[in-house]
Order: sequence, then C-alpha cells, then structure tokens
Amino acid sequence: MKVNDVMTKEVIYVNKNDDLRHVIDLMEKHNITKLPVVDDSKVVGIVTDNKIADKLGSIRSKGIPAARLHASSVMEKDFEEVSPDTPIEEILATVGEPGPTMLPVTIDGNLVGVVTKADLLPLVRGKESVAKIMTTPVITVKPDDRIVHARRLMLENDIARLPVIEKGKVVGIISDKEIAFAFAALKRSFSLGQQQHQLKMLLIKDVMKTPVITAKEETSIEEAAKIMIENEIGCLPIVGGDEKIKGIVTRTDLLYYLRENYNKGSL
Repeated sequence: MKVNDVMTKEVIYVNKNDDLRHVIDLMEKHNITKLPVVDDSKVVGIVTDNKIADKLGSIRSKGIPAARLHASSVMEKDFEEVSPDTPIEEILATVGEPGPTMLPVTIDGNLVGVVTKADLLPLVRGKESVAKIMTTPVITVKPDDRIVHARRLMLENDIARLPVIEKGKVVGIISDKEIAFAFAALKRSFSLGQQQHQLKMLLIKDVMKTPVITAKEETSIEEAAKIMIENEIGCLPIVGGDEKIKGIVTRTDLLYYLRENYNKGSL
C-alpha cells in the first residue's frame, strides 16, 4: 500500500504571509489542527495549534494580536516530505517521533496532498479491547484549574490533550487547539496591561470542549478507530461501568498497534 492510497488530496493550506487570525479561522472552520504553509506552491513549513499556543502565550509576543502575526512566525520549518509512491510502512515507522505529525505529499516540490494520523486510522483492525493499549493512569485536570496549569502539564508530559475530570467523571477535553483559540481571543479582547492578569485567571471550564465522547473498556480497537474517524477526534477517554475514567486511547496508541500488526503481516 502506498501513500497515494490514504492521503488527503483536497488540502487546506495557507501562505507564509497569511496572518495568524486567518490561520486560526481556518482551523476552527474545518476542525483541523495543522496546516501546510506554502510559498510559490512549495511547502516551506507546517503551522500547528501547538506552536500557535506557544507563540500567543509567550512573553515575547505579549500584546501582539494574532492579526499582526504571520504564519511564517509560528510554522515548523523542520519537517519530512513524502511522495505519493512512498510505502505506508515508511510512514508508520515515524509514528511517535518528535516533529510535526502532518506529512506533506509532494511531486517535484509541489504540494499534492498530506498524510495525517487521521488518514491512517481506517487501516486499523483489531477485535481486542482497547484496555490492551490504553494509557493508565491518566493525567487529568479539573474544570476550575487554570489554563496555564493545563498548558504546563501538556508541555512537561509531551501530550496534546487532557481530560477534564469532576468527581472522577469526564466532563470536558482541553487541547492545544482550545488553548490557542482562547489565547487569540484574549489578545483581541483585552489591552496589553490587562492581558497577563487575564491569561493567569483563564479557567479550563471557560474553554474546554464538551460534550466528550468516551468508550468502554470492552470496546474493540477497531471500533475505537471508527469512533475517532466518525467524530473527528484525537482521543477517547475510556470509562468503566460507573462512568469514571479508567484510561485514555489516542490516535498515536492506535497507530502503534497498527504498526506492530502491519509489520507482522497480520493486517
């Protein structure tokens, strides 16, 4: 199987000179977290919700609204490109490695598609339960925790999202995307003198994503992949019969499983 068989061909992208407000609007409109950045049809970088959150939350850009920043100021410049003929095995080998998780697909340097973790999920097969691959214990936050606390946890543990827990039950999800959007809105709404205070006081319950789609421990790995595809989500909190959180499964967990079984020739 080749990249051409799974890649997204209708690519949403931005120009390196597009302002960050436009980038955020595209992410929000299309429910995506990564965009290729092009210059004269050539891919020059990848902008991610993670980098936007970093930029808008940093001291250096304090007071600068998203509309005055450009895609080039937040894009990742170190990335891999693949061709439509690249074998899927090569893509799976990079799962979990540092760097952007979107791979631009190019022909003679021109962008013709992208491959993301979501594009690979339809390949996941497995009747075993998600309990086999879920991460436990789960790093969580509470609705009344501050956004800066959640962001610190995400950076320290190299994770992109956190379940929001109240009395043991999942009531929301906070991710890089929600944080990036919240930072951008804050910079639009408050003067420079107020921004630092407002940033520190911003609570998770004010921006978290709800309702949350969860799965039971007995849910199969294949069904978990289908749920993520259908709902365009990057993780599934796993709950017990009491609805309290037991673990979490991410796209990366599913792709680790896919790689292991793909290499064994069982898929």
